[in-house]
Amino acid sequence: MLNGLLSMISDARPFEARMFINGQWHDPAGLAVDEVEDPATGRIIATTPAGTRAHAEEALAAARAAQPAWARIPAVERGRAVLALADAVHAEAETLARIVVLEQGKPLGQARGEIGATETFLRYAAEWARRIEGEILPSDAENEEIWIRRLPHGVVAGLTAWNYPSALATRKLGPALVAGNTFVLKAHEFTPLSGLALAALAERIGLPRGVFNVVTGDGRNVGRALVEGADMTTMTGSTRAGREIYAAGAPSIKNLRLELGGKAPFIVMEDADIERAVDAAVAARFTNCGQICTCNERMYLHEAIADEFLDRFVQKSRALSIGPGMEDPDLGPKISGGEVEKVEAMTVASIEQGAEVLLRGGPLTEGRYEHGHFMAPTVLLARSNDLPVMKDEVFGPVVAAQRIGSFEEALTLANDSAYGLSAYVWSANLKRVFQAAEGLHFGEIYCNRTNGELVQGFHTGWGLSGLGGEDGKWGFDGYLRKKTMYVNWA
Repeated sequence: MLNGLLSMISDARPFEARMFINGQWHDPAGLAVDEVEDPATGRIIATTPAGTRAHAEEALAAARAAQPAWARIPAVERGRAVLALADAVHAEAETLARIVVLEQGKPLGQARGEIGATETFLRYAAEWARRIEGEILPSDAENEEIWIRRLPHGVVAGLTAWNYPSALATRKLGPALVAGNTFVLKAHEFTPLSGLALAALAERIGLPRGVFNVVTGDGRNVGRALVEGADMTTMTGSTRAGREIYAAGAPSIKNLRLELGGKAPFIVMEDADIERAVDAAVAARFTNCGQICTCNERMYLHEAIADEFLDRFVQKSRALSIGPGMEDPDLGPKISGGEVEKVEAMTVASIEQGAEVLLRGGPLTEGRYEHGHFMAPTVLLARSNDLPVMKDEVFGPVVAAQRIGSFEEALTLANDSAYGLSAYVWSANLKRVFQAAEGLHFGEIYCNRTNGELVQGFHTGWGLSGLGGEDGKWGFDGYLRKKTMYVNWA
């Protein structure tokens, strides 16, 4: 399977991928297919089966049949299986990174970083195998204790976004398996190959049948069936998709963990280290072509340093290299033509509504960019928080800045959003850091650093950015449910 996926690099014919259900590769005869496009060239590099509700239900049934035996295995043994998968990822890291570049478009260096994170998520999850702890509490009655046990949910469905197709999968898969759940993954239609590559590695290490399954197809059919049939659903994606999942899970009150969109404010005060702040702002905006939910989406700059900051920011943004991911530029392509059109429409609308253009990039359509989905950076100066690029998630290489006169004004403008995933604060004043901790309505705040959460932290959103969360002890705890027993021996 991995060799076939890697052949996409040089083979003119699309690779015909299959689903992985109950330890077997399924290629349903006569089923329609979805095409996987290389965003840098527009070339169709693979096809995947356009799965149906029946395929989702087959995968759920396999996972359900395998789950009791998997949960009975000592947790430390489940942890060793996850470590074996991490070892397999490490051994095939370069192949996996190139698969990410081909289907997602990000620069090769960033793809290698994603595969490093893919491995790290698995290794960190395995560490929790000996930390699944319950509690024994004293009762109000004689000869009685209260036992609280932590047990797996059963079958977990994982729905992942296209921006980090490998890392997002193992971010969910690792803790789910260590906790004793079985797992059905539906990778995004744009980027299904990374999930299928993980399935090939799971097969290689001998993971029991049904413990990890991968189905392909769209969200409204396959995804909805998984939400309705699984015991728990963990999803990373858009707020629109999150609402649909929320509705699909409502009739049976499903356990949901939803990591959705973001609109991160980037606050820079007059006492900040400007050089470091500019470098962080550029990285936080343009890494992965701005296609990260924690991206720097809107900048609030103190008037005392705004001009200097913007001069440096525009200079560095203009200097970013753009090209196919395999060349390892600063910016690769956007994921699709539709995404380019969406971002450009928001930019044009914001300019028409009064935004000042400091750097105008936009779609690149000539020469080596003719067949891909490339965009050059755009930087705008906003005089209102109501512009589309200040209110709506851009998810592309466009950012707007606004001057502010005080930290209090910055907090007010930052909180003027329905999203609440990540925020940035740059200041040498410790009092402001504590004010941000109390006053910013976001689940994750970066103080004097760029983005990039760590596995021992907790990645969670407020408001339209979702519910639940991933990583750390609180993320792992979400893959377990509690059972209380009142034990009386009188």
